[in-house]
Amino acid sequence: MAIIELYPKFFFSQNPIPKPFISPNFNPKNTLSHQILKPIAQFSHQPITTTPNRGIIFREKVLYLLKLKVNPEKAFKLNPTLRTCPLRTLKSVEQCLSSIGIHRSEMGRILDMLPSLLTCEPHNDIYPLLDFLLNEVNIPYHDVQKSILRCPRLLVSCIETRLRPALYFLRELGFVGPHSLTCQTTLLLVSSVEDTLLPKVEFLMGLGFTRVEVSNMIVRSPGLLTLSVNNNLIPKVDFFLNEMNGDVAELKRFPQYFSFSLEKRIKPRHAELVRLGLSLPLQEMLRVSDGAFDSMLFELRLREPEGI
Repeated sequence: MAIIELYPKFFFSQNPIPKPFISPNFNPKNTLSHQILKPIAQFSHQPITTTPNRGIIFREKVLYLLKLKVNPEKAFKLNPTLRTCPLRTLKSVEQCLSSIGIHRSEMGRILDMLPSLLTCEPHNDIYPLLDFLLNEVNIPYHDVQKSILRCPRLLVSCIETRLRPALYFLRELGFVGPHSLTCQTTLLLVSSVEDTLLPKVEFLMGLGFTRVEVSNMIVRSPGLLTLSVNNNLIPKVDFFLNEMNGDVAELKRFPQYFSFSLEKRIKPRHAELVRLGLSLPLQEMLRVSDGAFDSMLFELRLREPEGI
């Protein structure tokens, strides 16, 4: 009863929570509440023991962090609360993350990147996120851990001011139905609508595309929303229009153009085509590997009258 009262939102969301996926580290017969909430409740109800030797407690936390492969110096510096919190707080966080399938090796990378998680309260700070991903974003249970591993910042992003507004914006943009967010694209949720997502849309519309055309481009190539306007989009558009004499309509057909490196792929391949007096559509020019590109050029040269 105590557990149900402690986690009402997580248990009584509109959609039932799927059963845990099979993992070698977990008992498949356990329910989600056994896997996740029981360890947390166990740590939260343990009596606090005091000891006059705080140095021993501090040393235990340092050793614990080292076993997790978390840099203690960095963690204590970025999260001063870590110095005074009990060791069981750290263990409750580990129990929580391991219960959704995140292994210790992966966990250390996350906690080292985000030391504030080490002193969070799972039932206040982590379980609302899981509820959001499962029941609002509709990420399948077995993919929730993939979302977090791909974008650990989900764990420290505010649902009300960051994640939910981004979700509504993305759905209006076209991420619905067969194009709904997946564990591969939930990283877009941590982006600010006003500062990150909207400027990309406005930039593409500024090239002459309609809102529908921009939506189709982004749904086909979600990575567009992760690129910097000043450092990525503008230089690539400038090179495409002025150096390659391209037509913006081709960008609509192949929005993946923006995901390729300007210096390492776009410029060198365009220069080679110019040197040989050849031309290729963007898709054929960029998608293939270096070896396939060279073979393609060789075949094109053989087809020329001089090569026959």
